[in-house]
Amino acid sequence: MSSERRPAPFRMPERLFAELATGGGSAEAIAFLERGERARRLLLLRTMLDRLEGMSTPLAPAAEAWQTVKEAASRAPEPVERLLLAPATGRWIAHVLRRLHSGSATGPPLWAEAGRLCAVAAAAAVHAGTETDLRVPLTDGRLHLPGLGLVCLPDAPPGTAVGRAVIRGGRLILTGPGRAGRPVTVACRPRAVRITGAVEPGSALEPHWVPLRTLTHTGPDGTVAIALDDLDPYRDLDVPLPPARLDADEAEAWQRLFQEAAGLLAGAESGEPGRLDPSLVRAVVPWGRTSSQPPAPPTVWMSASSGDSFGAMVISRPGTALALAETLVHEFQHSKLGALLHLFPLLDDDREERYYAPWRPDPRHLTGLLHGAYAFTAVAGFWRDRMAEPDHADRAAYHFALRRLQSRLVVRTLLNSGRLTAPGRRLVTGLARTLDAWLREPVAPDALARARTAAALHRTEWRLRNVAPGPGAVPRLRPDREHWPDRRTQAFAVRPTAPRTADEHLAAADPATALTHYADALTAHPADPHLLAGWIVAHATKNPGPTTRRLLARPELLQPQPSG
Repeated sequence: MSSERRPAPFRMPERLFAELATGGGSAEAIAFLERGERARRLLLLRTMLDRLEGMSTPLAPAAEAWQTVKEAASRAPEPVERLLLAPATGRWIAHVLRRLHSGSATGPPLWAEAGRLCAVAAAAAVHAGTETDLRVPLTDGRLHLPGLGLVCLPDAPPGTAVGRAVIRGGRLILTGPGRAGRPVTVACRPRAVRITGAVEPGSALEPHWVPLRTLTHTGPDGTVAIALDDLDPYRDLDVPLPPARLDADEAEAWQRLFQEAAGLLAGAESGEPGRLDPSLVRAVVPWGRTSSQPPAPPTVWMSASSGDSFGAMVISRPGTALALAETLVHEFQHSKLGALLHLFPLLDDDREERYYAPWRPDPRHLTGLLHGAYAFTAVAGFWRDRMAEPDHADRAAYHFALRRLQSRLVVRTLLNSGRLTAPGRRLVTGLARTLDAWLREPVAPDALARARTAAALHRTEWRLRNVAPGPGAVPRLRPDREHWPDRRTQAFAVRPTAPRTADEHLAAADPATALTHYADALTAHPADPHLLAGWIVAHATKNPGPTTRRLLARPELLQPQPSG
């Protein structure tokens, strides 16, 4: 892989854009996006190398480190290519460029962050079996080798320091300062390991080496390994993080769950919205848990991704493979759209956060709306496929009905915004066609009713919490708005068999009883937006008509006097 400028045209065929505009995309379309990301990565890398030229550093100069990378690439091009195109490498390059652009002095010394190039070069030499001798950055006595793992010097002082990495024939000898002022040296053969449930290979013989673990699944082309990254400082969305090593039981739980989730996704004809070849995922970053205790919640309560790290996703481990499979689909959509945004100006966004997003508690800007619409169109497709599975049919029908309805609402907002470019309008119009076709598909009446009720509840509570009462069609946001939990979207997924609470009666299609329960609760908490939203939706369900439609449209304008 070379960073030399190559003035070759890069144009997406219209048919591939049309595929992606449906919310899906064939293997050919995804491969094109990856080529686009490769081209962008090379441009950013070249820019970074130019900016680092001549920078004062106690490490090996950038030119020397890059020469090591090129020598390794000439011998082992595929692993070095994977290293340079890895998600965390993209996050690191973007982070350093932002620091160079802003002149920020926060965080580690700039020479240490820029010096990750030396660690990349060392990892490339390990992969290729070439020889090198580099001064590398250490953090608390640790050297992270991207895509491989972590070397830890014993009895090292805290903070940033300079070490020496000598690599020959895939063997690393690392020397750095110790607490007593004398150099400390360790040796190891760096390599990642698969999660097998057994003792990690070499752990007893190489106690100073912490390997990157990989999640594996077997696809049509053999076994695929995907990083379960709890070590890389640039694995998250922004600032560098220290390692957060999972214990062995937690890593094994991830492997079992991922294997089952990959099984759920595998086998379906690719290209349709909501379908994902699991081998396209490049890295899973576990968030919020290092131990398998206490048990994980049944749903994913945190997931995120970045346009700088195509194919990577930060996920809190759920307790079910179904929830993980849905999240893999959701987050990969963000990667696809991020890659499209790198190729096309899809919208003219003033970045003002004023729009309703049915899956968020807060107002969003147009780019956030577009990301949500693209992701949740695929989520709707994921649940559409699950409706044929007896174990998931009722829950799947609800989620399909809910997400197609919510996504179509956001698509309408985008089309009416006047801010879409010509490619952006083609993309959003393609989503509209997909969703309009799905809205004509039959769904079990009970699941459809619960989905419509849950959608109305979320929008009503959002307006009560975010929109200030006042005249005019353009909403004025409340200055005192704050984050609030959405406790209903998942709760309405299954019809309650023995309803007790107001929400449960509403989910069980008994709005009259729900209305009474909400009214009783509101006597003690008359301004509670959660209770008011329930009362308004129950009232509208029980008493349909123009008056209640106006109440649902602008709930913040009205002060209902709940009486049941």
